[in-house]
Amino acid sequence: MTTLKPCARLLIMSRLVRMHTSLLGHHRTRYVSVNFSTGYVKCSNDDNDISKTKLLDTKLITRQSLLSPLERISTLLPQDTLSPEVMQLREQNQPHEEEISMQEQSPKQQQNLGLDTKEEASLKDSNSDTCNDVAAQLYTSESQFNGTQRMPPTLPRKNTLAYGELLVAEYHRKENVEFKKMFQLQSGTRLMSSWGIILHDDIAGEPAGHFQRTSGGVPIFIRRASLDDYVLYMKRGPAITYPKDASAILMMMDVTEGDCVLESGSGSGAMTLFLSRAVGSRGSVLSIDVREDHLSRAMLNYKRWRASWKARQGEEWPDNIEFHKADLCTASSLLACRAFDAVALDLIHPQLVLPTVIPHLHPGAVCTVYLANITQVTDLLEGLRCSALPLLCERIFEVPVRDWIVSPAIQKDGRYCSRKALIVNDAPKEEETTSDEAEQVPKEHPAFGSIPYIARPHPHQLSHTAFLVKLRKFVR
Repeated sequence: MTTLKPCARLLIMSRLVRMHTSLLGHHRTRYVSVNFSTGYVKCSNDDNDISKTKLLDTKLITRQSLLSPLERISTLLPQDTLSPEVMQLREQNQPHEEEISMQEQSPKQQQNLGLDTKEEASLKDSNSDTCNDVAAQLYTSESQFNGTQRMPPTLPRKNTLAYGELLVAEYHRKENVEFKKMFQLQSGTRLMSSWGIILHDDIAGEPAGHFQRTSGGVPIFIRRASLDDYVLYMKRGPAITYPKDASAILMMMDVTEGDCVLESGSGSGAMTLFLSRAVGSRGSVLSIDVREDHLSRAMLNYKRWRASWKARQGEEWPDNIEFHKADLCTASSLLACRAFDAVALDLIHPQLVLPTVIPHLHPGAVCTVYLANITQVTDLLEGLRCSALPLLCERIFEVPVRDWIVSPAIQKDGRYCSRKALIVNDAPKEEETTSDEAEQVPKEHPAFGSIPYIARPHPHQLSHTAFLVKLRKFVR
């Protein structure tokens, strides 16, 4: 019971101090100093006492930052509640702590401690109005004592453009993209456009996603090329698998890192790159095509993307693709001792290769088929019916994408349009204004909700690309 009473008295005392400090905002010239080791509260109206108390509190804070949690708790308890053993240990450790604190102080900290007299003189001249000013000064003193300074976070270096990266240059005019080009940043090269020339050397070292002015003064937006941009603007032989379809295929196949995937019909390598990113460094992709020119184009596009990625990230893109020229109808030896987590087919007659591929597909895995015509879909289903393969046709669909134009309504002279308020007959008539004054809205910083917006489908739409068929293997 003897140890509980001082603790309870200390708790009541701390609550009283909180109530008193909350009233300090109304009494500007009063300052409270609390010493928990002796258990008294000191109120003073003298500026000299306030400055001395500030210095004592600053030293107390810096000294307590060097103590352990248990030692801090012991300093908060009254001395009459401590046992003789604790008092003896405190007396033994106190000189040792002072030596450690002096050794750990940097030269800058010792210099700050030597300037206590100057700080005391300056504090005598300044009078704190509120407790917030006192707390701010204590925080500043503590930061100077520790010799630390908060620095703003810096961005990683990879945000600056480097030679060898694939970039995209865009020029937007109103709601249309007047110019868009993908290029590789090279030393001593120029970017040509109808609006002027941009030197590649002026782009290198600049942050990614910035406006670069041409020789004609036109701002061109420069950014890094994403994988979607690359597959759309890379050199191609046959038609590619568009990004909108590739994302749906990856979702249907449920490809994750570490999977082994078979792709038949490399084409220009668009789907191959998406599969390579999906399986990661621990997975693998076996890409097969029957034509040598298609396979060569896919390999070149893959190597070019890997080189750009290394210049951008400073690390290698996973080398997880194995290209082969073969016909799956007669490629049983190539698939021997292989098992796949998913299969992607982009062929004219996929039903002819399914009997060779399906035995190497894990049970429950998905085989997706990319077909351009609906007649190919019916031929595929008829081939499944006649061959009696253990496959379930779960889904047949296409992925439509509809771009929209949403922008503020602007008049021909470049001024923003204004919303027309509803005029009620019973309402008092306002002063007559001309039509130009009614429609004129400040071009800079117009009021929120004062500008109408237009929203309509984009006139240039990407129509049908292909049908996607989802087949799943089952066990009989």
